[in-house]
Amino acid sequence: MNLNDPKLYFNRELSWLQFNTRVLKEAHNKKNPLLERLKFIAIYGTNLDEFYMIRVAGLKRLYTAGISESGADRLTPLQQLTSIRDSLHEEKKELEALFFEVKGELEKEGLFIKEFIELDNEKKQELKDYFDSYLYPIIIPIAVDATHPFPHLNNLSFAIVVKLQSSENPQEIKFGMVRIPRMLPRFVEMSDNTYVPIETVVGEFIGEVFSGYEALEYAPFRVTRNADMEIEEEEADDFMELMEEGLKLRKKGEIVRLEVGRGSDEELFGFLNLHLKVQPEDIYEYAIPLNLNALWQIVGNKNFAPLTYPLYNPRTLPPLDKNVNIFSVLDQHDVAMFHPYESFDPVVTFIQNAAKDPDVYSIRMTLYRVGKNSPIVKALMEAAENNKQVTALVELKARFDEENNLHWAKALESAGAHVIYGVPGLKVHAKIALVIKKVGKELREYVHLSTGNYNPATAKIYTDISFMSSKREFTQDATKFFHNLSGFSHRSRLDTIFVAPLQIKPKILALIENETKRGAEGRIILKANSVVDTDVIKALYKASQAGVKIDMIVRGICCLRPKVEGVSENIRVISIVGRYLEHARIYYFKNSTPSVYFSSADLMPRNLERRVELMTPVFDEGIAEKFLGILKLQLEDNVQSYELKEDGSYERIVGEGKNVSSQKIFEEYVSTLYASLKKDEEDIKAKRLAKRMFKES
Repeated sequence: MNLNDPKLYFNRELSWLQFNTRVLKEAHNKKNPLLERLKFIAIYGTNLDEFYMIRVAGLKRLYTAGISESGADRLTPLQQLTSIRDSLHEEKKELEALFFEVKGELEKEGLFIKEFIELDNEKKQELKDYFDSYLYPIIIPIAVDATHPFPHLNNLSFAIVVKLQSSENPQEIKFGMVRIPRMLPRFVEMSDNTYVPIETVVGEFIGEVFSGYEALEYAPFRVTRNADMEIEEEEADDFMELMEEGLKLRKKGEIVRLEVGRGSDEELFGFLNLHLKVQPEDIYEYAIPLNLNALWQIVGNKNFAPLTYPLYNPRTLPPLDKNVNIFSVLDQHDVAMFHPYESFDPVVTFIQNAAKDPDVYSIRMTLYRVGKNSPIVKALMEAAENNKQVTALVELKARFDEENNLHWAKALESAGAHVIYGVPGLKVHAKIALVIKKVGKELREYVHLSTGNYNPATAKIYTDISFMSSKREFTQDATKFFHNLSGFSHRSRLDTIFVAPLQIKPKILALIENETKRGAEGRIILKANSVVDTDVIKALYKASQAGVKIDMIVRGICCLRPKVEGVSENIRVISIVGRYLEHARIYYFKNSTPSVYFSSADLMPRNLERRVELMTPVFDEGIAEKFLGILKLQLEDNVQSYELKEDGSYERIVGEGKNVSSQKIFEEYVSTLYASLKKDEEDIKAKRLAKRMFKES
């Protein structure tokens, strides 16, 4: 079969929609605690916001530019937009029904989400007092008429549009709006665990802020703008200044979606879209609260902790479980961790100890998404203030983290660190830290490589690989890598570690080809977030045709079509959606030496061709066995797994006999191992104490 046949490829955007549908299915899953189901609804909404801001906005630009095809599936931008809109309008019904189902179940547990009109008189009076004290002074009435232009609305702005009637002249109809400031809570929380959408409180008393007018109708609405920034770096003398300007422009991007409360007055709705000019297909009328991300406010209610997953405490296992010198440990052997089951604390400690150690000369790191109040960045600042050489590449193009990264870049620079603001034409997505320390009369290097970000908060909910070593083959490459970043050789090669855009894709293709030559003796397991690259997919098709057994664990987008007769019969694709976001990339090729690799890069053109990424071979047999064990267990998952079918649908894998939840097993395994080690340690202490007491007696 012709491997260029578009029928062999799923569309990237529609595949992503399938992923978000799987997230929504977890909200359906009654085996999940109630507030976890509500959380999956929140995640679904947040994902959809970003999808519209970036992917739909991009398709609209392609359509406007007259681009007829994009991707191996050959769907035009208009065909993709039509399919996206049809899918989301249909799924909206499911979302609304699901929200009301979960809401009803929560009410049985004593947690309520109610509109103002549903409350009794006592609570209404309580909210009237709240409005007078906390809302009336903050909200601003905005008149819209010939002398008052319609105001600019920032991306994801939430507001109320209102139809007003003059108290003196009933024939006089006006339109206005009230913005809901972002600092206000999305829901007003009452003393009896009742959450009231703030727009229903403001809407009830909206006439009071428009003196001389009575409110006839009101409707909450929310706008989504194109939030993708195009940065012409070569024209910029100051990249930081350019990014700051880009962030301002993001707030003014074209409106690509309008969400509005259901039951809006036709005249009111007409007025609103007269000014916003959103295509009818991109208008979504909801019977549920807008801005689903705000449901986290309810999920976080500590009074209802039993309605969430039991708290899991990540563990620190040997050899880092005691108050050890982490550099001494790495002098002896490599260390690998699987977060969040194993704690991220040793990574933080690695940087903090380096900052304090008088023998450490230099710390170099890439920073992509570090989060707020980052202990790692604070340690880097401390190191710089202690006159250590600190080099930090802060990727200012990390989407939706640009503002936070700008803040940290300025703080690091003020502390005396050498800050690199990305590299021209490429986004630096590699995750690496290098510490250079004086040991005796020589310098010794220590490196940390990872699939995830240097963010302790997300390290508790993302599954990622951490690897630490002092071996020369890794540290020499790390030194060269940072020299290349701070110099001019951005598109460079390394000797042991593979770097994109030049090395990772050719290496992966060569590894697949090597298995292809082995035919039925070949074996490939790939764990990634997304599989989009056409060259990689074609290579996997050829391997399958040669008889190679291929398993793929792909959380999100997968453009490869499995189980096609004569093409991909030997390829199985599963997706795991659970408590933790599957984020690690691990690649296994049975007949290669080494056979296991981990990477910051997904199998997408942007990662392999337009980003600086790293892929690390695993030489240590014990660590390779650990990573392969992770893959094998996940392939057995029959609780949180979905299998991709030939027609593009995903079917939940139902266990026959014993249920295997890989995430739960990883939790239990690490906790049990930790407890066992502690027990052994206590037994040894007890024996020593008994021995000493015996001698003393």
